Amino acid sequence: MPLVEIFARKCMAKPIPLSSLQASMCKIWGTTPETTKLILSRVEDWTTSGLQDEDCYVSIRAKGTEQRTREIVLDGMKQVSDAFSTHDLVANVRLETYEGARYFHVPPPMKK
Repeated sequence: MPLVEIFARKCMAKPIPLSSLQASMCKIWGTTPETTKLILSRVEDWTTSGLQDEDCYVSIRAKGTEQRTREIVLDGMKQVSDAFSTHDLVANVRLETYEGARYFHVPPPMKK
């Protein structure tokens, strides 16, 4: 399950269209909305990276697979940045992978 945490300053007025970005993430990573969670957190402030000041800091956790080679992940990260750019957002993107055997998830019960 890719987990996409998006951090944005509270004072930023630009909209962050989560549904549209989720669709882009699913297309980029070959996943579905049921397994791709986007979480938006508004923060007071952050330190700058010394580069172009970003609108969003995007932190992605995804399962490491044989197909997700370094080259494919780096290309996917560029596509993530481009997806934000189509909404006039400058994103600073980071991604970390994890081993599937070390991942645990307990979803809430299904509604009856």
